[in-house]
Amino acid sequence: EVSMLDAHERALPLEVWNATAVEYPLEHSVQALIQRQVEATPEATALVFGERQLSYRQLDALANQWAHRLQAAGVGPDVLVGVAAERSVEMVVALLAVIKAGGAYVPLDPEYPRERLAYMIEDSGIELLLTQSHLREQLPLPQGLECLLLDQPLSGHSEQAPVIEVTGENLAYVIYTSGSTGKPKGAGNRHRALT
Repeated sequence: EVSMLDAHERALPLEVWNATAVEYPLEHSVQALIQRQVEATPEATALVFGERQLSYRQLDALANQWAHRLQAAGVGPDVLVGVAAERSVEMVVALLAVIKAGGAYVPLDPEYPRERLAYMIEDSGIELLLTQSHLREQLPLPQGLECLLLDQPLSGHSEQAPVIEVTGENLAYVIYTSGSTGKPKGAGNRHRALT
């Protein structure tokens, strides 16, 4: 019946340390939050991969160029774009570019078996794939799938953020799970959930 902790000692683990409620800025997309960071700290390091580094300004400029290229290819809200790339600066730029263009990315791990990749490409219905030159030949690319190479120079596209209206309910990505039936299943996630 005697308490081993006084009121303050009891409150610390139960109320102070356990205060885990967080207010997320759900009214803003991830790309808008990144844009804020670009404006606040343009020269700060945003991305490091091996010996390569990009500042927020450089990352933003590259992603914007690719986003404009994607929009020219018809990417907009809820349009799925496959991304088959090894971990690299190009992979991060591609993912950011897809959501900046308003689209939703479908990550395709190039190390998956060809049959699994072929199924995911067909099932998702993507009509555009972003990949790297050295991976192109090993991917099961169906007839009619447009393929853009992330490691090739891209010029003639604006470095300014594209003007596109996305809501928290638009798709941000579709990821394939292992699937309980043995076949991968695509699960979509919205911009609000990504934030």
